Amino acid sequence: MKKIKIFDTTLRDGEQSPGCSMNSREKLEMAKQLEKLGVDVMEAGFAASSPGDFNSVKEIAETIKDSSVASLARAIPADIERAGEAVKNAAAPRIHTFIATSPIHMKYKLLMEPDAVIEAAVNAVKQARNLVPDVEFSAEDATRSDVDFLARIVDAVIKAGATTINLPDTVGYTTPEEFYKFLTDVREKCPALDDAVLSVHCHNDLGLGVANSLTAVRAGAGQIECTINGIGERAGNAALEEIVMALRTRKDIYKAETNINTTEIMRSSKMLTRITGVKVQPNKAIVGENAFAHEAGIHQDGMLKNKQTYEIISPESIGITEKNLVLGKHSGRAALKARIEELGYNISDEELNVAFKKFKDIADKKKKVYDSDIEAIVTKETVEIPKTYELVRFVSNSGNTITTTTAVCLRKNGEEIERIGTGDGPIDAAFDAMGMIVGRQLNVEDYKLQSITEGKDALGDATVILSDPEFEGKKKPRVQGRGLSTDVIEASLTAYVNAVNKLIYEENQNKTEAAKAQK
Repeated sequence: MKKIKIFDTTLRDGEQSPGCSMNSREKLEMAKQLEKLGVDVMEAGFAASSPGDFNSVKEIAETIKDSSVASLARAIPADIERAGEAVKNAAAPRIHTFIATSPIHMKYKLLMEPDAVIEAAVNAVKQARNLVPDVEFSAEDATRSDVDFLARIVDAVIKAGATTINLPDTVGYTTPEEFYKFLTDVREKCPALDDAVLSVHCHNDLGLGVANSLTAVRAGAGQIECTINGIGERAGNAALEEIVMALRTRKDIYKAETNINTTEIMRSSKMLTRITGVKVQPNKAIVGENAFAHEAGIHQDGMLKNKQTYEIISPESIGITEKNLVLGKHSGRAALKARIEELGYNISDEELNVAFKKFKDIADKKKKVYDSDIEAIVTKETVEIPKTYELVRFVSNSGNTITTTTAVCLRKNGEEIERIGTGDGPIDAAFDAMGMIVGRQLNVEDYKLQSITEGKDALGDATVILSDPEFEGKKKPRVQGRGLSTDVIEASLTAYVNAVNKLIYEENQNKTEAAKAQK
């Protein structure tokens, strides 16, 4: 079987997607999970884009041992230098440099002649190769580029030291048949490609990202670039889980395999969802909640007789287990720790203490605590940030014939601060009260509430996304907070407080980085 490298760009291209931004701690948590998943390369970020991105890439590079860590860089000397500095301590560092090659990009975006583009690409690869042994070159908007010109620039950068050549479908324009011919034409016109790994990076604007990526495998690609849950710019990228499971399920067609530990797929998907707050559509292939659901009578009958009648892959193969252990208020610390570890999480004694307290709080309110509840607790605690504010108590007075009021008390530096807010419902009134306590008119850009488990005592999972319109700085933080409780108002208030704490943390980080940059 041909071995296909999986290049994951969840932390770079995926994180650029609206609503998918992550702070440095969340990025590191996700990077550790990608390492468990078994990705060959993870693109940790764009080191030159900001001090925060640089520090995040650097931290990931110094932490990850079993995957190559890459930083994106334009074909600009300063970008290459910054990327090299960020990844230099990685176990397997890579610099991924790119420049646009399509006529429309060269004329209107780069304002460069084709020969100048080739020269810039060659210089960038040579500089990168002096910093790290593994250099990837991407021809941005390759599928709308002239094939003869592509062959020229690919030949030149390989001679300059590029080890991987990426031909991306940057705007999701191509189709499988067209893409196959395009890739085979480039390979025929550029024999030097036999000395490098051919890679593709397909966007999903026409819903063909995965189909085009799989076609590329048949056309000789040795690396596929993709993201967890298919997140990314515009309509997103080709979804890692779909590509990997398609290759695994249809080995008869593709004659290829990957190094991915497929039993970590579902956990990776859920972790990304919890970190970003961006939910997966129920009918999403592989990781959607309905991907293994069977409601039609004829389907259920077939499943009872033989699961293969309607399931071409098993839930267990992506990390979904039939076992759903139920814990309750009498369950002890050892039972909780055992179940957490069975779910695939590594947890320290200190983290277990925090999780156990939260578990007991929930168990006192619910008769049964399910795996999904436990996963929510553990994931929430692993990305905890310094608590500037803590929720102490709240009282809400609401009805359809009165003005809704909510009194909220928060603790800051040991001092309790209480305010009363009004609004269209108890949560709106609570947000109003908390805004007064914080002393800033924060924008609530999004608010979501859903149940994690079934029944009237289901655990409510609230997500609040905040931004500060008055923040002074280049990049305005846009943060997401989560709250978990059987009381949906408490979950919502906790989410708001968590988002405020994150916002303060991000702003302090930005100020610190700006001060360092001035020095």
